[in-house]
Amino acid sequence: MIRGWQIATSALAIVVMAATLTAEANAAQCGNGPGGFEAWKEQFAGEARAKGVGATATDALMQTHYASATIAADRGQRSFGLSLEQFMAKRGSATIVARGRSLKQSQAAMFASIQQRYGVPPGPLIAIWGMESGFGSQRGNQNMLSSIATLAYDCRRPEFFTEQLYAALKLIDRGSLSGSTRGSMHGEIGQTQFMPKNVLAYGTGNLDVAANALASTANFLRANGWRAGAGYQPGEPNFAAIEAWNAAGVYQKAIAIMGRQIDGQ
Repeated sequence: MIRGWQIATSALAIVVMAATLTAEANAAQCGNGPGGFEAWKEQFAGEARAKGVGATATDALMQTHYASATIAADRGQRSFGLSLEQFMAKRGSATIVARGRSLKQSQAAMFASIQQRYGVPPGPLIAIWGMESGFGSQRGNQNMLSSIATLAYDCRRPEFFTEQLYAALKLIDRGSLSGSTRGSMHGEIGQTQFMPKNVLAYGTGNLDVAANALASTANFLRANGWRAGAGYQPGEPNFAAIEAWNAAGVYQKAIAIMGRQIDGQ
């Protein structure tokens, strides 16, 4: 009996391995230039349909174009290699803090409501808002779906952006986004520049509306460990939530510093 079970198990393992290899062979292949993008779209759309993605979203995917500007931006993120002082000067931290203090006063009721619900004070939210979109003035003018599809096809980080692409397609199927939605170079949308997976997980309403975007950002921070009343400077409990928002060390420290200055600490 044991011998027969071992043979059956081995045969099953061979079948599973063969099926896995077949699926991998049929999966859409990444590329490093525009040449294979159209064929990749066809393959990816087929995989998406098999996973239950609807016609509205797959049709939108088939209308995307290879976003050369997105690839150029993805290869040229040099500001994250600057020193903290250089980074803050380049990003206009003094202007963000000055305007942020004004907005904290003029929008006090909104920020009080957000803090009561999520436990996040105005400073870091305002710093993120200013850093990400210049307080809503620079939300990007790229086709969101083309940017994300291009990065999912590109061989540099296909796994990360494939997840983002499936999230974008789900949002399009729901009617929350469309194939014509505009965003920044990597597909970020709204006043605090959410990626599609984060829209699905933490978004509250139309993120082009400041109150919704800021509430969504607070929701993200709380979900990533933010504790009401705790500090958010490096080494303090809430700094980890800022780290979850953006992986670049200079960005994280800049947000903490500007947030403290806006909050008057």
